[in-house]
Amino acid sequence: MNPETSSLYVQSLATGIAVLDAFTAERASMSLPDIAAAAGITRSAAQRFAFTLEALGLLNKDPVTKRYSLSSRTLDTGCRYLESHPLLDRANPFLLELNRNAGETVNLAEPAGQDMIYIGRFPSPLRLLVHMPVGRRIPMYCSSTGRVYLAGMSDEDAYATLAECERVKYTPNTLTDVDALMEQVRISREQGYACCVEEYYRGDLALAVPIHDLSQRVVAGLQLSVSASKWTAKRAIARFIPMMLETARQISNSPPTPRPLAPYGGGAARDLHAQPPGLTGRKA
Repeated sequence: MNPETSSLYVQSLATGIAVLDAFTAERASMSLPDIAAAAGITRSAAQRFAFTLEALGLLNKDPVTKRYSLSSRTLDTGCRYLESHPLLDRANPFLLELNRNAGETVNLAEPAGQDMIYIGRFPSPLRLLVHMPVGRRIPMYCSSTGRVYLAGMSDEDAYATLAECERVKYTPNTLTDVDALMEQVRISREQGYACCVEEYYRGDLALAVPIHDLSQRVVAGLQLSVSASKWTAKRAIARFIPMMLETARQISNSPPTPRPLAPYGGGAARDLHAQPPGLTGRKA
């Protein structure tokens, strides 16, 4: 059933969200005609929605150019989502421990449609290959976290998911053929990890292992990113995969409550210098 045909569906709310979604990095500010074109609505509707969203504090309006842009209030919902996320709540201290032990960037990603979305991130204290803020999406088919998530599916479901993806060739290394991708998914399933070398970003070597829920269903991917110019896949796998598997085991097996590290949850200030689990009595 198409939800838009339901009497419960609020079309005006959906249109308002579509207006907010129309703002992107490429369309950071827009005039009313721009908003109308991007959201697929009339100019008069764009004017009403822009006025309402500005009144609610979700849009800013430049007094000189009359162009609209997203306000910082649009971050509030995402922030509340992260603060109340039970997996991220218990994963954060273990992610920090892995980041400190490995000295490399550590991410936690969960599925969002045909993408994986980053919900947790601890950058390398030594170098930052690419800017991947929390909330950034990366296509499932060409990401290491996507492949370990697909590996948790049946072959039929994984194939169907890959077939539906718009498989863009971002770099010369990007795999786009469904059969070749399925072979990588099967390898990831057998090995228990995935490795992508410069498939989405040049210079990036990404490793990932699955995160399971209590019923052993794959619900997320733990990723560690290193420089492809400094590491070969073989060396990176030998060095980091055992550490990542242990971290994933701790996250997957830790009970949702009580909170494993209070400063990470409930909206309290995050203390990134807090002593993570496993380092008691040792220097971080």
